[in-house]
Amino acid sequence: MNEEQLILAAQSGDLDAFNRLVITYQGLAYNVAYRLLGDDAGAQDATQEAFISAYRNLRSYKGGSFKAWLLRIVTNGSYDELRRQKRRPQTPLEPEPLDGEDAPDPSWMADPGESPEELAERVELNAAIQRCLNQLEEEFRTAVVLIDVQGMEYGEVAEIVKRPLGTVKSRLARARSRMQECLQGFAELLPDKFRLTGNP
Repeated sequence: MNEEQLILAAQSGDLDAFNRLVITYQGLAYNVAYRLLGDDAGAQDATQEAFISAYRNLRSYKGGSFKAWLLRIVTNGSYDELRRQKRRPQTPLEPEPLDGEDAPDPSWMADPGESPEELAERVELNAAIQRCLNQLEEEFRTAVVLIDVQGMEYGEVAEIVKRPLGTVKSRLARARSRMQECLQGFAELLPDKFRLTGNP
């Protein structure tokens, strides 16, 4: 079955068809939730809640981009989770040191093709990017995560956030500017779009 047939079957109560949609989109949904929340446990909760909500509200899907419809639920759910967490401390991106010892080598993020220096740089940059994302207001963070991190088209993002295309472009420009300022200490590790001297 293609996606449209899966959606129609799921709307008719076929749980297997819905589970196939979940398998297709669970990685993307989790990645978006993780970058919006900066927290693995919260992202897992938000993703699970988003799929439960999507299943309950599947009859309200009237066509168009299913991915955009689903990611709107994920995005809204992530910010609901963030508001619930506001008074709780954030989970760090790297393991906590134990009893004053150095943090363990982050082998959990290792790429077999990377040198230890490259891995250390990537872990450091990833943590810096997440810290800077966490400082952005919700609408700016959403634009950066969906367009720059997930590589989605402006039109898809406009559909997800239910805002005009021009608003999305404006938010992204402002978000990139703030990210550039925040990340200048890591300029040599950054993609061109985040460097003040690079192309916007």
